[in-house]
Amino acid sequence: MSTTPDDWQEEIQKTRANKEQYFRSSDRSPMPPNFRGESFPGLEYYPINPDYRFNIPLARDDDPEIITVETTADGEQTYRRVGEFNLTVDKTAISIAAYEPTDSTDRLWVPFRDTTSGSETYGAGRYVDLEPAEDHTDNGAWTLDLNRAYNPTCAYNPAYECPLVPAENWLDIPVEAGEKDFPGKLHHEKWIIITNGPQITLTLRQLAVESGIWFSRIQEY
Repeated sequence: MSTTPDDWQEEIQKTRANKEQYFRSSDRSPMPPNFRGESFPGLEYYPINPDYRFNIPLARDDDPEIITVETTADGEQTYRRVGEFNLTVDKTAISIAAYEPTDSTDRLWVPFRDTTSGSETYGAGRYVDLEPAEDHTDNGAWTLDLNRAYNPTCAYNPAYECPLVPAENWLDIPVEAGEKDFPGKLHHEKWIIITNGPQITLTLRQLAVESGIWFSRIQEY
């Protein structure tokens, strides 16, 4: 799929406007009832920045691995790790792994956390979805646009269950693109991820219920 420089930015602006209208007014909005209609505070985004849009190949894994991903409700979901994107953000080389759902859904799931998580953006991280029909380009590369990064539904309503970002996609840089944290004051369950050495799946524990969701990484030496 090819677009002109103006087309892709207009598409993002239209998607953002449609999402806000849906969240505000739809009967199927994920927002709690007290945050709909005139009480809906809107959604916040970073300005669209072409520097966060990449046309790059997916370095595919030779033997894709099925991984288990923890969820915000202490559940589990499975994904297939199919490869990684290698890119440079603000002069820093990074890799972001891409996953496929194991339910035969034809899309790539690219979740990530970064150093804005928990301050400017949602603490549990953000997602980018890639659709082959739209994002797999004529030259075989993919359009990975971090301006399209969005919050999982649990960012707006703790009744939803969302997969947590795998540890390999915890980035040590700020990604100042895409959706910011929801400006409304919701109550989320607060979790901690306790690690032992390089492993990060040792335990997940609910600590408290308070405004905001925060993740802490405790390294044992």
